[in-house]
Amino acid sequence: MIGAVVIVGAVALPVLRRRLRLRPATVLGGAALAPLSAAVIWPRSRGRDLAVCALQMYVYLAAYKMPNDDVAALEARVKLDYPIRLDRVLGLGELPTTRLQRALHDDGHFAGFEKALVWAHWVWFATPHAALAYVAARDRKRFVRAAVMTYAVFDLGVLAYWLAPTAPPWYALAQGRLGDGEADQPAPLVRRLMVEYGESFWQDGWAPLYSVLGGNPLAAMPSLHFATSAMAAVLLSETGPIAGAVGVNYAALLGFSLVYLGEHYVVDLLAGLALCALVRASEPIARRPLGAAGGLIRAARRLALEPGSR
Repeated sequence: MIGAVVIVGAVALPVLRRRLRLRPATVLGGAALAPLSAAVIWPRSRGRDLAVCALQMYVYLAAYKMPNDDVAALEARVKLDYPIRLDRVLGLGELPTTRLQRALHDDGHFAGFEKALVWAHWVWFATPHAALAYVAARDRKRFVRAAVMTYAVFDLGVLAYWLAPTAPPWYALAQGRLGDGEADQPAPLVRRLMVEYGESFWQDGWAPLYSVLGGNPLAAMPSLHFATSAMAAVLLSETGPIAGAVGVNYAALLGFSLVYLGEHYVVDLLAGLALCALVRASEPIARRPLGAAGGLIRAARRLALEPGSR
């Protein structure tokens, strides 16, 4: 009973944070009790695994959105220029996004491949979790490890968003950092093609849909879209060559779409790939402390189930 109350209270904190004027550390520390409590009070089952993962993502989303509660403060801290400089080096003097859009986009018309790129971007919201579901169905013993590695990528990425908020290309353009164009190229240097297509496809439904899926425009470095997709590809590759090929090809398609559509710089993707590699390489180091944490959770569950402890 106590554990259920803790979960309800922990879930309520992000919702009530503005009304109660709670500090971020209080909100995140309290909200983090939700997945932990679920792991303690419920015995291991597919339902509990689903609940813990859902609550973990709930806490991640709260951490992702919270910096944007104070828009002015976030904009005062945002990094705008360094990814532009790095991407111009990678693009041999010009942003890769600019080169791609200039070469492939027909103004006023979205080709079939561009629509496919947009949808590859949109389905990402389910992709890391679908990969985990596949791992659980294929080999349940691998699931906990796969989930820990996936959500470690999410959590370390959101930590970077707090420490060094960095703008994506479309935001830099809006701030005048990319310029309005050149004499022989009057169109903007970077267009946000995903939004342009979304507005035409969803029409009146686009604004409410985007408001749900958005939440923090200054969270681009590293690209968690690419980092989590790369991790999904790694985990799927461990289950078999066919699943691995699907994961690798999706990650490659998503990476291209993120740059082409103006959502990320190439350097954001490289940082996301490095984050994935870091988590994967850290697994042997983290195995012992995570195993100890699992032992504490099991001990807490036994204590909670003892007669008279409720």
